[in-house]
Amino acid sequence: MLNRRHIRVKVMQSIYAFSGSASDDLSKPQKFLLFSIDNMYNLYLLLLSLLIEVQKRAETDLQKKQNKHLATQEDKNPNRKFVNNELLHLLRGNKQLQEQLEAHKINNWQLDDEYVDVIFKAVIASDLYATYMQSRTSNFKEDKEFIIDIFKDVIAPNDKLYDYIEDKHLTWLDDLPTVNTTILKLLRKVKPTVSEGYFTPRLYKDLDDKQFAVDLFRKTILNTSKLNKEIEQRTKNWDADRIANIDFVLLQMAICELKEFPSIPVKVTINEYLEIAKEYSTPKSSIFINGILDKLVKEYQEANTLNKVGRGLL
Repeated sequence: MLNRRHIRVKVMQSIYAFSGSASDDLSKPQKFLLFSIDNMYNLYLLLLSLLIEVQKRAETDLQKKQNKHLATQEDKNPNRKFVNNELLHLLRGNKQLQEQLEAHKINNWQLDDEYVDVIFKAVIASDLYATYMQSRTSNFKEDKEFIIDIFKDVIAPNDKLYDYIEDKHLTWLDDLPTVNTTILKLLRKVKPTVSEGYFTPRLYKDLDDKQFAVDLFRKTILNTSKLNKEIEQRTKNWDADRIANIDFVLLQMAICELKEFPSIPVKVTINEYLEIAKEYSTPKSSIFINGILDKLVKEYQEANTLNKVGRGLL
């Protein structure tokens, strides 16, 4: 689920927050970094559980209509296609997913059920729903394609859901694109019968990624003075006040990676920080950062101080 670029973003945010702190204790900001990353999994579970709750809400809606005093024929014999959606039932009946929802105490939609109503009403008001409900029968393929389209075009872009996520955890806003992409990938690949753990993927690809997050954070902070000198020597013609704080942090991290992480290719490091700068800093930041890093790499190569191991890492 979690990729290296998103790890770098999390580290960037933690370093940026730490730079405004008067404390030299790394334990609390490191703990916050790992909590922020771990909390991304809760967002994933929250959004998957929303699909389940919308299906439950649809079921409740049909039952209420059937129990009306003056129920129409349509109320008595409703189109149950959405309620019976095979993919939603697969999610609802997945044991591992239910266990994770309980373990992580994902009960938001029981406490804030008005947002389930908001999404349910948005779903049934959509053209996608109207087209899907033109028939009363379907198969797994049609059910899956409908849920994918609904998630992508109705749920993920919903402004009220976005505001809710922002209010719950500010760090979730940066996680949202990655989590949405993960969910869509899982939904697109899902089959009528899924393997154990399919809907509960690992947060980190492996333990190395978690260690990378910790090492990048600690090594950047602990080498701040050296890294700042490297930057200052290459930006003598720049007014320090004109360099965005985020750019400074990204340069610190990038130089740290170049010098302290021998297995990461130079091109990967530079490309990753340029992409992060484009998203999180000023329009010209990526050009500025690219110029500094390109110059540094050439100097390191000439001085033979670029410690990289393995083929194709320079």
